[in-house]
Amino acid sequence: MQTNPFTLSFGTEPNQYISRFSQTNEVFEAFTSETPSTYVYMITGIRGAGKTVMLSNLCNNFSELDDWIVLNVIPDSDILKSVLAKLASKKETKKIIVNAKIDLSLFGIGVSVEKEPIYDIETAFEEILKHLSKNKKKLLIAIDEIVNNEFVRIFAATFQLLIRQKLPVFLLATGLYDNIYNLQNEKTLTFLYRAPKITLEPLSINSISRSYEQVLKISTDDADQMAKLTKGYAFAYQVLGFLFWDKNIKKGLSKSIDDLLPEYDEYLESYVYEKIWSELSPKEREIVSRLSEDEEIKVADIREQLDMTSGQMSVYRDRLKKRGIINATNYGYMSLKLPRFKVITRRWI
Repeated sequence: MQTNPFTLSFGTEPNQYISRFSQTNEVFEAFTSETPSTYVYMITGIRGAGKTVMLSNLCNNFSELDDWIVLNVIPDSDILKSVLAKLASKKETKKIIVNAKIDLSLFGIGVSVEKEPIYDIETAFEEILKHLSKNKKKLLIAIDEIVNNEFVRIFAATFQLLIRQKLPVFLLATGLYDNIYNLQNEKTLTFLYRAPKITLEPLSINSISRSYEQVLKISTDDADQMAKLTKGYAFAYQVLGFLFWDKNIKKGLSKSIDDLLPEYDEYLESYVYEKIWSELSPKEREIVSRLSEDEEIKVADIREQLDMTSGQMSVYRDRLKKRGIINATNYGYMSLKLPRFKVITRRWI
């Protein structure tokens, strides 16, 4: 029996996924240009939008290039030290460090040479990058779920100094809107505010439908029905595909799409919606609770129901939109962006 091509796991690249070709190419072309237009890209979107999958896909693409070195680091540790340690442990970069006689022993990194050790970790990083440049190498640092903490702030400040010198170091980071917003508004890190950002919007319903039809071997009508139930939400696409495969192909049952909905709701609730709901303010919850799952509602009507001023509503509307919870493309109207969010959260109101 073939393995289920869909997955419920976060942080891994699924066997079956829908690529975001235009956005992936945008980053790839910008970084590989002879004169890069930017050295930083920030990928944001709601939980389950596919940020990690896109990051992994990009890292894999860069790893296939001979002149690129790709390092994945976590934001909750000393990023600079982690980068140096990873560079010192990689065969090709360790050789460059040793040949350049860069002594990293004072940082607890096992590269010691017959030369005065470097006492400052930022200087060590700069020296390594200079020699990587001489060897026609470029360094891509990837950070998944970036946050505003001391480790990230120190790294970002150092990174800013390095790219001013046009050293070959690039940053690709993913993060929730609030976390990126907080980080880029640090007084010393305003360059991040100007950095290009990719906001992951819903996947194409047509692409999801075609995927379901081809992978699950179902009719076009059933595939369309399933695709519409996901509303283009990447995690929902994985969950519904996983459940259909698990019940009807792996276990040989004859579950209809409607039969899958209770378990579908359960996964959406426990894996992402509970967390999303917990991060909303009381007023944001009130607004969300008055929105429709499928129909657009007038902003003025909700504002009147909640006795809010136009300015107050604009602030909350903007925050919910940037977080990826509501759709506000039509001026004066709002609707829920996430599939079955109203059905699931109505019990929490």
